[in-house]
Amino acid sequence: MSNVGIVIVSHSPLVAEGTADMVRQMVGDEVPLAWCGGNGHGGLGTSVEAIMGAIDKAWSEAGVAILVDLGGAETNSEMAVEMIGEPRSHRIVVCNAPIVE
Repeated sequence: MSNVGIVIVSHSPLVAEGTADMVRQMVGDEVPLAWCGGNGHGGLGTSVEAIMGAIDKAWSEAGVAILVDLGGAETNSEMAVEMIGEPRSHRIVVCNAPIVE
C-alpha cells in the first residue's frame, strides 16, 4: 500500500524548502514529497506550473495532499488540480490548513 504524497506550496522558496526538510526528517523516505515556491524570478509568489510539477513529483496512487501558506497559494493549487484533470484530480486535496501564519 502506498502513502499519500505531500506537496508544500509557499510564496517563499526558502519557507517551502525548509518546511519540506522538516517533513522529510519526520516521515523519512517512505512518503513522496515535493515543494515549490517563489515566482521564478527570485521574488515571492506561486506558480500554477510549478505546483503541477510538484504534484507530478509527489504523485502516489494513494493521492496527494497539498499544504499551502497563504490564500494565493491555495487558489493557484486549486487551479493546478483543475488543470491536471480527471482521474488524478479526484485523488488530490488542497488542505485548508496554512503551514505558516
